[in-house]
Amino acid sequence: MGPGTLIRCTDIIMASECAFDYVYLGKSGLKVSNMCLGTAIFGDPSDRGCSKDTSIKILEKFSSLGGNFIDTADVYNMHGRGDSERIIGEWLATKQRDDFVIGTKLFFPMDQKNVNSRGLSRKHIVKSIEESLDRLGTSYVDLYTMHCWDYGTPIEETLRTFNDLARQGKVLHIGASNFTGWQLQKVVDYCKYMGLEPVICTQMHYSLLTRQVEYEISDLCRQEEIALMPWSPLKGGWLSGKMQRNSDAAPSGSRIAWSQEDPARKQALSQPDWDTFASQESTWTLLDTIEAIAKEEGKTMAQVSLRWLLQKPSVASIVIGAKNEEQLTANVGASKGWCLSADQMNRLDDASALPEMYPYAMVNRLNQGRFRTEYK
Repeated sequence: MGPGTLIRCTDIIMASECAFDYVYLGKSGLKVSNMCLGTAIFGDPSDRGCSKDTSIKILEKFSSLGGNFIDTADVYNMHGRGDSERIIGEWLATKQRDDFVIGTKLFFPMDQKNVNSRGLSRKHIVKSIEESLDRLGTSYVDLYTMHCWDYGTPIEETLRTFNDLARQGKVLHIGASNFTGWQLQKVVDYCKYMGLEPVICTQMHYSLLTRQVEYEISDLCRQEEIALMPWSPLKGGWLSGKMQRNSDAAPSGSRIAWSQEDPARKQALSQPDWDTFASQESTWTLLDTIEAIAKEEGKTMAQVSLRWLLQKPSVASIVIGAKNEEQLTANVGASKGWCLSADQMNRLDDASALPEMYPYAMVNRLNQGRFRTEYK
């Protein structure tokens, strides 16, 4: 089999057991691997990133394991915007396009000098999709996602434009990311009552250390049959087992250590700093719980943390990144073939519990005995 030969994902799966389960993405008919390859660091020349060659190897490994769902954005990576899409496009040209579910996103500026190169206006959306398709070397994307809510553009304008792209065949499905509960519900309702293409999934920051989506978003996803896709599922490495209680700093080479080098880097939720979490006893209690369960199951702490997410309501596919093939393969070990017990899930829930807040605590308390089966 020579260079450039088209390799079908289905052929790979038949040749060896697939490492993933496949799930429907929301209430669409689209089936995806329950882990989605995140590519935010592809082509990033910094210590936290992946070179082009390494990125291609990671894509090959993910595909060989049976993964079919790949996530990117026009702004990835932050050093050379569009590089992630270009790398994926070059790799995708050697494959059968239809075997893969490719998702990209827009919101952030690609041209700092252009005042319209930001947000979710019709002008920006139309320009962005054309440029993304060109970099990806494809005539369509399976999933086009709003990377953030845009307070500057009427949501009707945004959704009508996305709907037009779907009618043109350039976008097959629509997603949202980093929306609040009311924002996502407004999108759902507008799509429903205006007869527009619906949002089928939402990418949200979600992990054992970041469970705020459970206040509203997860319930909304269950009610509206929207797939929940957690990003930064290991909280920048905090849940990977690398952090030690008696240390003064994160291990050299870790993302946490990298973020400590420059205060500006700590602004990203996927790059949490050491001091914020190391100073909280609750962090170490949670890590102790994860470690104990990992020993019980013969798994890594990262695998336990990822498995917990996969067993949460509405979670369809977890966005996982990797710096190398070995890291990817290890994390994929959470995707199928084993489950956490109800007791283990409860222990993790208790160790990472959110504080009770008004009005959620009051509403839940007053509804004891009134929850329908699907919300238990």
